[in-house]
Amino acid sequence: MKNSFKTFTRIALVVLALAGLAFGQPAAAPSSAPLSFEVASIKPSGPLDPAAIMSGKAHVGITVDKARVDVGSANLMGLICWAYKVKPYQVSGNPEWLNLGMNADRFDIVAKMPDGATEAQAQEMMQTLLSERFQLRLHHEKKDVPVFALVVGKAGPKFQEAAPDPPAAPSAADPGGPGDSASVKPPTAKGEVAFGSGDNRVTMKQTGGGMAISSKETGPIRMTPGENGGFRMEADKMTMEMLANMLSQYVGRPVVDLTELKGKYKVSLELSMDTLLAAARAMGMNTGMPSPAANAARPAEAASDPSGGSIFDSVQRLGLKLDSRKLPYDTLVIDHVEKTPTEN
Repeated sequence: MKNSFKTFTRIALVVLALAGLAFGQPAAAPSSAPLSFEVASIKPSGPLDPAAIMSGKAHVGITVDKARVDVGSANLMGLICWAYKVKPYQVSGNPEWLNLGMNADRFDIVAKMPDGATEAQAQEMMQTLLSERFQLRLHHEKKDVPVFALVVGKAGPKFQEAAPDPPAAPSAADPGGPGDSASVKPPTAKGEVAFGSGDNRVTMKQTGGGMAISSKETGPIRMTPGENGGFRMEADKMTMEMLANMLSQYVGRPVVDLTELKGKYKVSLELSMDTLLAAARAMGMNTGMPSPAANAARPAEAASDPSGGSIFDSVQRLGLKLDSRKLPYDTLVIDHVEKTPTEN
């Protein structure tokens, strides 16, 4: 059981970490004239190795500072999601090879930014880079799509609001004020692995009972042994929007936050091994384990049944509910994209 727990904790961790890399705060509105990097280099990288990530030996993540953008081991779908601030289920019309998840081709990118550029502008520059180097052409549409609406149950929420964040300490970039978070790299604690920077920084650390992961968007999250061979995920400062984003990985369709709860909360979820395996397989990860159930090979169909999915029971124990609905959703429709970038 100990080795099994370690294996599946690693899987859950990578799923959460990759999700945290792609989704952040909404991007700024694009400027009238497209922005671009001064120069950019794109090179193929090897497959993403969860063990290398866990040991801190992988070049993975997105680092943005005042001089450049450094992207490690990103697939094209991840780059599109980061550049346009969307989730994978908001992208349609994409060729089959774009949906290979962990098995998709990956790239290392180093790009020089113009003086005074911001992270939001870096995302717009990435849009230009994708257009120029991958010939990405797309358009926006609003479609009615099946979603799960995350709503408050009749008895109200059954979790506590998190304590307020302490005042931000002065940074090394500006001793008298908050400074530029994208250019400041906090020290890494003993036994901790970190990648990315600023809003994209993710840290991971093994603990006595499992694993801890933290990012600006998620706050601290702990994965420990749970019920019936599954796992328990505990978050100290989870917004309902982030909870909806996480749940989307496990239920096979978008989850939209309609709770009207605007704070940060202490939230715990029981995740069965089947649920984690299904999410991992949906990303193309090789778990090295046979499917524990026949429906584990079809994560979307299996997870989308509120009558039998443990994730739905876990959500209900929070005093919340997932309602099946159709809602208009903004989507990016890919008209054309190349698998291989043009030469540097």
